[in-house]
Amino acid sequence: MATATRMTADEYYEISVEGDRTQLVEGAIIVNEPKPIHGLLQVRLASAIHVWIEAGEDRGLAITPTSITLDEHNVYGPDLLWFSEERRPPDMREYPEALPNLCVEIRSPGTWRYDVEDKRRVYELRGLPELWLVDDRAELVLVGRRSKPDFPRFDITRELGRGDTVTSPQLPGFELALEKLFSR
Repeated sequence: MATATRMTADEYYEISVEGDRTQLVEGAIIVNEPKPIHGLLQVRLASAIHVWIEAGEDRGLAITPTSITLDEHNVYGPDLLWFSEERRPPDMREYPEALPNLCVEIRSPGTWRYDVEDKRRVYELRGLPELWLVDDRAELVLVGRRSKPDFPRFDITRELGRGDTVTSPQLPGFELALEKLFSR
């Protein structure tokens, strides 16, 4: 009986190319082919967070997909990453080594089941402070966060819909009405 060999992060980086829309999840390459709604939501979220960053001092850095290595078999490309000043990558020409403070994953047909299961679990295990899972079909944002930095899991979870506003203790004063995010 043959067993599948899981690819390592090093092996993934050897064969992947920038912009190839792939991720490594539990040692398997996953192809992400997002629909136009994905890009629209990504731009709206990135713009809202960028406006918040520009409105104050030392509010970190938001970037759209780039590879982050979570462990030997997981290299993700979150749709939006926010780094506090303390975790800000020192060299923007290299992949970040520090975990962001906030990752946003937006539903794509090929990756959603990984986002809500495997990736969420690995983000939790690796210590990500906060995760937003944006579901364009249900028009929901599923929020997972830790009440304390050393808590082992997302002990605070929220399901926010069109009538709600997404906020975050990571982004003091940031607010985004989901009616605006999901507007047609």
